[in-house]
Amino acid sequence: MVLLESSQLPLNTPIIDFDLPGVDDKTYNPSDFANKEILVIIFMCNHCPYVHAVIDRLIAIQSDYGDKGVQLIGINANDADDYPEDSFDAMKEWAPENGVNFVYLRDEGQSIAKAYKAQCTPDIYVFDKSRHLVYHGRIDDNWQNESQVTKNELRDALDAILSRSPLAEKQLPTIGCSIKWKQ
Repeated sequence: MVLLESSQLPLNTPIIDFDLPGVDDKTYNPSDFANKEILVIIFMCNHCPYVHAVIDRLIAIQSDYGDKGVQLIGINANDADDYPEDSFDAMKEWAPENGVNFVYLRDEGQSIAKAYKAQCTPDIYVFDKSRHLVYHGRIDDNWQNESQVTKNELRDALDAILSRSPLAEKQLPTIGCSIKWKQ
């Protein structure tokens, strides 16, 4: 496990298009969510301990904000040859076992993760209604222990976007396992 911080894709970058298969056997692209106010793209995987530590928080965010026009989209780009627990078949088992209530997609060729300059799992990108990047940061200030969280940066960002208020100027990067790139 290599610990990395997310790199900074410049704010205001337009959403990068994709057509990726989901664990529900449908193919998705950003235009499928045109009616949503906010898209939250999360590069994640099945086996990462950082993802395991925050998956319930992500599920809660989708539950709490789904009716407000927020859509989370998980994307797994990990090399399934070296990490079979991140294969598409394993994703199809893992998502329902863990109660994932948002779209979970497979980036088999890793081109989407590379286009987003994704570094780690989780790596979180928030796009507003105009589909420009407005937040690229962490979920909160304690990935290890939810009971010790004092700052909910992702929720604060979503609230600010929905209320048309300014976002916090300082966005702290997520940390997590490195994306497992194909050789």
